[in-house]
Amino acid sequence: MQGKNANLILDYLKDHPLSSSKSIHNALSEKVAYATVKRILSNLSTQGVVVSEGKSKATKYSVSASYELLQPLNVEEYFKQEIDERQIKDGFNLKLITEVLRNVKLFNDDEDQYLKELHRQFRENIATLTPAAYSKELERLAIDLSWKSSQIEGNTYSLLETERLLKEQETAEGKPKDDATMLLNHKEAINFIVAHPDYVVPLTIRSIEDIHSLLIKDLGVDRNIRHRRVGISGTNYKPLDNEHQIREALNDLNFARIFRSSRNNASSHNFKEQVYDTYLIS
Repeated sequence: MQGKNANLILDYLKDHPLSSSKSIHNALSEKVAYATVKRILSNLSTQGVVVSEGKSKATKYSVSASYELLQPLNVEEYFKQEIDERQIKDGFNLKLITEVLRNVKLFNDDEDQYLKELHRQFRENIATLTPAAYSKELERLAIDLSWKSSQIEGNTYSLLETERLLKEQETAEGKPKDDATMLLNHKEAINFIVAHPDYVVPLTIRSIEDIHSLLIKDLGVDRNIRHRRVGISGTNYKPLDNEHQIREALNDLNFARIFRSSRNNASSHNFKEQVYDTYLIS
């Protein structure tokens, strides 16, 4: 968390990118001394919060792309504001995948080391499981993942009700039929991916659309990439509504590269490990 003066400088740079230390000081001279501005800019540069262009007196500062993605947000204060008062990005950033994410380090060294240690522990734990125990763990994954993913869509089933539905085909009394259908579809999609690893490695738009068809079966939802505008309640953000731009963004994700490590792994069991590994870390 940054100090008060650092936050003042960052707020100014968000609205005035490529500003010199002198122009920053001129804007904040009543609150922050020039020497303090210089010291804070140096610290922020070291932390990767701001980036600079030029040298000496010609140096200009801007907020870094990584800070734009990872800056702290006071959620309670954000939601106290009326929708029209919130400062947001109201549209999809078409440069996010191709220019920002590819040049941003999402985890610092300590976080990266922590994730590697989790991965090492997982490998050790999974190596000792019997086939029966491993199958049970995958069943638990299917239940948890189906429940959590469906909750995002407003599903009303509890975790226990989800477990009964997926294991015993027992629907919850008083719950909508579509909620049960959604959960069963999730399990079917997970089972399909685990049983057919080559179909999603590398991941393509076609395979995404086919998996999506499994997820929406009997739910009255159109399949494939949408052709119209959609809205999101509680925000002024507008998702992409152009099919060609959506396809371009999906292609930019370059799933083939993300899953390159599993491309040469034809073993279904090994692919299951990768799916479970990803779930464990997330």
